[in-house]
Amino acid sequence: MIDHEVRTYKSSENLAREDQLAWKIAEVAAADVAVDPAVEDMVINRVIDNASVAAASVRRSAPTHAREQAQTHPMKPGAPVFGLSLDETVSPEWAAWANGVAVRELDFHDTFLAKEYSHPGDNIPPILAVAQHKGIAGADLVRGIATGYEIQVDLVKGICLHEHKIDHVAHLGPSAAAGIGTLLHLPTEVIFQAVQQALHVTTATRQSRKGEISSWKAHAPAFAGKMAVESVDRAMRGEGAPNPIYEGEDGVIAWLLSGPEARYTVPLPAKGEVKRAILDTYTKEHSAEYQAQALIDLARKIGAQIEDFSKIRKVTIHTSHHTHNVIGTGANDPQKMDPKASRETLDHSIMYIFAVAMEDQAWHHERSYAPERAGRPETVELWHKIETREDPEWTRRYHSTDPDEMAFGGRVEIEFEDGSTLVDELAVADAHPNGARPFARENYIEKFRTLAEGIITEAEQNRFLDLAQNLSSLSGEEVRRLSFTVEGLAHSGSKGIF
Repeated sequence: MIDHEVRTYKSSENLAREDQLAWKIAEVAAADVAVDPAVEDMVINRVIDNASVAAASVRRSAPTHAREQAQTHPMKPGAPVFGLSLDETVSPEWAAWANGVAVRELDFHDTFLAKEYSHPGDNIPPILAVAQHKGIAGADLVRGIATGYEIQVDLVKGICLHEHKIDHVAHLGPSAAAGIGTLLHLPTEVIFQAVQQALHVTTATRQSRKGEISSWKAHAPAFAGKMAVESVDRAMRGEGAPNPIYEGEDGVIAWLLSGPEARYTVPLPAKGEVKRAILDTYTKEHSAEYQAQALIDLARKIGAQIEDFSKIRKVTIHTSHHTHNVIGTGANDPQKMDPKASRETLDHSIMYIFAVAMEDQAWHHERSYAPERAGRPETVELWHKIETREDPEWTRRYHSTDPDEMAFGGRVEIEFEDGSTLVDELAVADAHPNGARPFARENYIEKFRTLAEGIITEAEQNRFLDLAQNLSSLSGEEVRRLSFTVEGLAHSGSKGIF
């Protein structure tokens, strides 16, 4: 890997395009390098993982409306939409939109955390949709997805967005555009323009994940993927983009991030180096914000040791800056303590999540968020006894690049009315690569079958899994069938402009 310093330049300095971050990203995307077998294996896992959570969310409101919007843009050959007949295809950018919402709706697919946060699996819907529309075979699809993961992970390692309240999907537009560039074997110049355009149109504030969180939380990454498809299309026609987008005098660093004097260091693969970043990422066993994963596992363990939850006086979770300030009491969001809050808000409330996981010694993507579950009086009482505190050591470990030190959990102290205490901690989730039960292929398949049960027929599950597990050997026509159909999926009757 090569570390690239990125900073703002005055227009009079005339920064050469070869020295710009977007160009270096484009060079990585355009490089014809082999795919490591472990990378190929993990790409397959994540294609299955995305389909799992899309199946579980397919009848929910946001995916339904996104799908119905997509249906108003039919195209042949086009790309299929999760849930619909494989023969009902839509324009690829709209397939990216609908499938992206379905994948993100339950906050249940993969994650990577460093200077910024990300769900790298958000790269798959736009890259897959373009492959399906263009009839591109599985080997090139794997290459494209590997690039999408590589660029997003490298940007997340180097550039923090959230400290400036910029939503993390600003790294997704460029990574998805780069992945599509690899998929299509586009030249560096075209990818360069597409990356810049995709970044320019996907920067937005983090209010989508603050206060009363709405369904836009699921739509935001899908929008970034849709914009990536359109940006590549535009660049392929010979059109340019704002330049230099990162380093310009009025660019992203100067005005949206840390300002003209800031310096960022972004690692990228050297010439000829294999793209392995997907192996640094990790999926979720539980449907909740990633920082909740280890704490759910810990809550289940602790809950089994407590006979009477009403005897608890106080629960303190000592954790990282991010967990405290985004899903903890440090966010100062009263909605995170409200039993009538939306599902999107509850899955960003570690106080709620920890209370339910302790009481139930389990976590379910639907039952744990049900209004009647959130409103249970004894749960509300326990929930309101929980607070988080930032611990500098947990923050340091959160940002560590040492696999043996990195931690996304916390230390929990429970005080009882009789003065006794219960203290325990967990650094990483059980399903994390360093956890007690790291996810392997059989776990991804089990997750798919569990979430698809009662939604996708067994025969359709088997057909999809057979294709997915042979991804690199699929023909273009077989890649076009890499989706799933849900029987009896009726139109909601929603009305809009389209």
